[in-house]
Amino acid sequence: MIISSFSWVTALLLLLYIAKLRLADAQIGVCYGMVGNNLPAANEVIDVYRSNNIKRMRLYDSNQAALQALRNSGIELILGVPNSDLQGLATNSDSARQWVQRNVLSFWPSVKIKYIAVGNEVRPVGDSTSWMAQYVLPAIQNVYQAIRAQGLHDQIKVSTAIDMSLLGNSFPPSQASFRGDVRSYLDPIISYKDNSRDISLPYAIFTSPNVVVQDGQYGYQNLFDAMLDAVHAAIDNTGIGFVEVVVSESGWPSSGDFGATYDNARIYLDNLIRHVNGGTPRRPWKPTETYLFAMFDENQKNPELEKHFGLFFPNKQKKYSFGFGAERRREFFANEFNATVVPLLKSDI
Repeated sequence: MIISSFSWVTALLLLLYIAKLRLADAQIGVCYGMVGNNLPAANEVIDVYRSNNIKRMRLYDSNQAALQALRNSGIELILGVPNSDLQGLATNSDSARQWVQRNVLSFWPSVKIKYIAVGNEVRPVGDSTSWMAQYVLPAIQNVYQAIRAQGLHDQIKVSTAIDMSLLGNSFPPSQASFRGDVRSYLDPIISYKDNSRDISLPYAIFTSPNVVVQDGQYGYQNLFDAMLDAVHAAIDNTGIGFVEVVVSESGWPSSGDFGATYDNARIYLDNLIRHVNGGTPRRPWKPTETYLFAMFDENQKNPELEKHFGLFFPNKQKKYSFGFGAERRREFFANEFNATVVPLLKSDI
C-alpha cells in the first residue's frame, strides 16, 4: 500500500501475544523481496545482510534456498505464508502441520524464526483479496496449533500483516478506529490514506523542526509516529487489550513518481533507522521493531515506482551511505546528524 502521493509505504504485523522486548537490540530489519531476474543468489544475500550488520529479515514466503542460507546466520526472521496458501491451511489442519514441519521444524533452531505472518495485507471488503479474508483466522489458528504442539509457541509468534486502509478514522491519532466493516474480521485476530495537500514533505520524512500536529497531550513532528499511534489507539479503542505492533514494512522509493527521489528516500530511511529506537508519543517507553522495504531494487515489479525501493542494487552495492547496528553507531559519531509505516510498508508481493 502506497501512503499518500509521497509514495512511502507501510504495513503492520499485529502480534496475538506480547513479545518480550530486549531494549538493547537494534530495532531494524529489512524485507527480502525476490521479484527480479537479476538478483543475487540467496547465500550471497545472507552475506550482504551479515556484512552490513542487518540482524532481522522478512521473507514473504518459505523460499527454501533462503531458509537454507539463513542457517546459523543469527538473523531473526519473519516468515511469511503467502495469500495463495491461506485456504489450504485454513481448511485442513494436516496441511498446516505439514507446512510447519517442512518450513519451520526442518530449519529450527538453526534458523531463528521469530514470527510467522499468515497472509499479507488481506482486505476483507472491496478488494481482489476479500474472498481470502474468511481463511485468515482459521489459517492462523491451525498454524499456531501446529507450532504449539511442538512446544514452540513461546518462541515463535503467529499473526498476520495488515495495511493502513483498514483504519477508518486516523486523525487525530487518539481518535483512530478501525472501519466498521472490517471489525468482524480484525477483532478476532487482533489484531493512511492522506494527500499531499495536508501532509508536508518535512512531516513525512522526519525533518520538521517543530510539532506539526497537536493531539491533546501528544505532539507529533512526523507522520510515522502519528500513523503508528493511530493504530495503537484503534486497537485500544476495541477494548480487547494490549497488542504488540511490529512495522513489517516501511520504505520510500528513489525514483518512479512524484516525491520519489534519491534524496527523499535517503533522508527518510536514514531518519527512520535513527527514530525507531525510541518510542511514539503514545508509547514513549516502547522502541518500534521495524522492517525496511526492501533489500533490493526489483526490476520485474510494476508500476515503475515499485522497482525502486531497494537499499541495495542487485549487484549488492549499497544505494545509500548509512549503515545499521554497530556500523551505524560508528557513523553517528563520525558524522553530524543529517535530516532524513502503519502499514508503514509497501507493495503487494
